Amino acid sequence: MDRRKFLTQSSLLTAGLATGAGFSAFASLPKKELQDAHEKTILDDLFPQNAANRFRPKTKNGFGGVAIGNGFNINPNNECLDTVEAAWNSGVRYYDTSPWYGLGLSERRLGLGLKDKKRDEFTLSTKIGRLLVPHEDFKVTQGIWKGKFNDSYKYDYTAEGARRSVEDSLQRLGLSSLDIVFIHDLSPDNGDMKEDWLKYFDIAAKGAMPELTKMREEGLIKGWGLGVNTIEPILKTIEAADPDIFLSACQYNLIKHDDLFNKVFPVAAKRDISFVIGSPLAAGFLAGKDRYLYKSDFPPGVKEKLAALQKVAAKHKVDLRTAALQFCAAPDIVSGVIPGSHTVQQSTENSKSFAVKIPNDFWEDLKKQKLILDGVTTPKS
Repeated sequence: MDRRKFLTQSSLLTAGLATGAGFSAFASLPKKELQDAHEKTILDDLFPQNAANRFRPKTKNGFGGVAIGNGFNINPNNECLDTVEAAWNSGVRYYDTSPWYGLGLSERRLGLGLKDKKRDEFTLSTKIGRLLVPHEDFKVTQGIWKGKFNDSYKYDYTAEGARRSVEDSLQRLGLSSLDIVFIHDLSPDNGDMKEDWLKYFDIAAKGAMPELTKMREEGLIKGWGLGVNTIEPILKTIEAADPDIFLSACQYNLIKHDDLFNKVFPVAAKRDISFVIGSPLAAGFLAGKDRYLYKSDFPPGVKEKLAALQKVAAKHKVDLRTAALQFCAAPDIVSGVIPGSHTVQQSTENSKSFAVKIPNDFWEDLKKQKLILDGVTTPKS
């Protein structure tokens, strides 16, 4: 079977199911699970979704696939599979991964974790831009991945590369279809590209971007955008193409959110474009990890700001990690928040955090002390 037939047939198998109306993401959960109907109502009250025309994930409460791809640490297979199951049992119905995460490992593990779930009951996103190539004992020089790798990678932002990457991901996942495809790391902070990122962007603007739009029109996917750590590529893509949704990592959290909120959200809102927020805990920094984002060095002022945030949280008896996740979920333009986890405890605690009521006084205190923007959207208690 050729690639185009493979993709077309796999999408047709689930197209009718995926458009079913009135589905409740929590319908299959036991009554005593975290996300029962009552707590789903709390979540909806805290983080209202708008009626955008473009596709959005089933739940704002999502699962990021970095950790199960051995990001930062080598994590056992069984532990990672149990973590995916714990996320499901806690009501998570949006899962994000990438070929880059562990060079295929995250996709393989996530696919195993979801293989027995009904495909129409969850949203799945992955990424294109890197094609994996067999390479025994490949040494990763760019990235945070740990362990032994038997694939290297090459960049391909062409139309043909986009199609092939989607097929490759479906085979690694062992699942029938994708919902969202993000063009990955097309950004000046990409250590492989640096100042040449605009050359790759031009290739994508002529290749992958129109091809993903075509795939959306064919019904192979429901939406596409970029998955990046900076704002410049997002703004350029809105100008150059017809994206539906962006995964913005490192740009919206309690430490840093000014640029995305002021410069990007208003532009995207005019086109009904939504955002998935990656690294909502600043890659663990807001949850006590000794790192900021994906680096071991700390920019000036971030440790001092963390201490100030912790002080306000202690005053109001608020868990800062919980507040950090809710802060990211609060804007209506945000359609997903995807903290990573590799243990059952982390996964369960992340989900619980979305259902906690935080007093308005906490957020007002943060604004009063100029720890968050005065006009930024915060959860309602």
